Amino acid sequence: MRIAERERVEGGRERLTLVPESLDDLWHLTYVIEPGDRVAGDTTRRIQRNDDQMRDTGGEREHIWAALEVDDIEFARFADRLRVSGVIADCSREDQLGQHHTINVEQHDEIDVEKDWKPDQLDRIEEAVEATDVPDVAIVTVEEGQAYVHTVAQYGTEERASISGPTGKGEYARPREELFGELTEVLKRTDADAIILAGPGFTKQDALEYIQDEAPDVADSIRTVDTSAVGDRGVHEVLKRGAVEDVQEETRIAEEATLIDELMERIATGAKVSYGPNSVAEAAEYGAIEHLLVLDEPLRRARDEGDQWDIDVDRVIERTEQQGGDVTVFSREFDPGQQLSNLGGIAALLRYRLE
Repeated sequence: MRIAERERVEGGRERLTLVPESLDDLWHLTYVIEPGDRVAGDTTRRIQRNDDQMRDTGGEREHIWAALEVDDIEFARFADRLRVSGVIADCSREDQLGQHHTINVEQHDEIDVEKDWKPDQLDRIEEAVEATDVPDVAIVTVEEGQAYVHTVAQYGTEERASISGPTGKGEYARPREELFGELTEVLKRTDADAIILAGPGFTKQDALEYIQDEAPDVADSIRTVDTSAVGDRGVHEVLKRGAVEDVQEETRIAEEATLIDELMERIATGAKVSYGPNSVAEAAEYGAIEHLLVLDEPLRRARDEGDQWDIDVDRVIERTEQQGGDVTVFSREFDPGQQLSNLGGIAALLRYRLE
């Protein structure tokens, strides 16, 4: 993310001119932009005309500048865009004022976001700015007959390839080299700065030796990690062990995996922990929260609709930060976020136990 401009505007609100530079940045904006905010940028709109030549076409698209009073936001990951919808409050064409419109924000598009910024929202933008130069990482997990390739993003991990087929002996067995060869071809097409090769036993080392022979440039970016499983479980082990952090100084989902593991361990042992909206809100009032864990989607709904939790979540966040606690907003796209969702979407690691 790049902040092109920043200024105070009338009414005490602040306008940030932002340039998203990755899908991660578009995802961040999904949880920053809220109904009632004003978002402006260049867009296209089908303009109806009253002349005979255009009567049968339903209008043609023109490039305009528009500012919307936002009423809906959608991260269309597979379309590589953010859809911001609302009513046109200002426009380069006055005849379009008051009409409903959608601005499609893609990577490298410049938009203005004017709003009353909450501290965690500004923190999220700053994190996105700092993450711009963080290298892209792929996690490969492999064992006999199976190989998986996941890419790491701030909104979670995503499976990019799954390769399977029996190896060893038997009528339907395929040579190991065939599996390794297919994996190598996938990695050649993977746009990653670093690759973590993980899995149980010696298969990963054999795979690495094959890649070193067939694609030495790819092999130069690989490091190996021992895990007890492959696939999603293997990826979680890689994240938990901090292997990604060795490549990326700070990876959001690696932090989430560590925090959720500590949370679950404290719950299991009855240690200093609180979960569920009412319990966490009480802990915040006592100044007992050391680290607040909150899920992005319910947080957004609580702010937009006001009926997700029967608490003032912004007061909980404010009280936590005032007392020197940390706040991490979890992504619902990754397994730790799903675990947090099962606990009510909000939890806290405490400084001391509450009776």
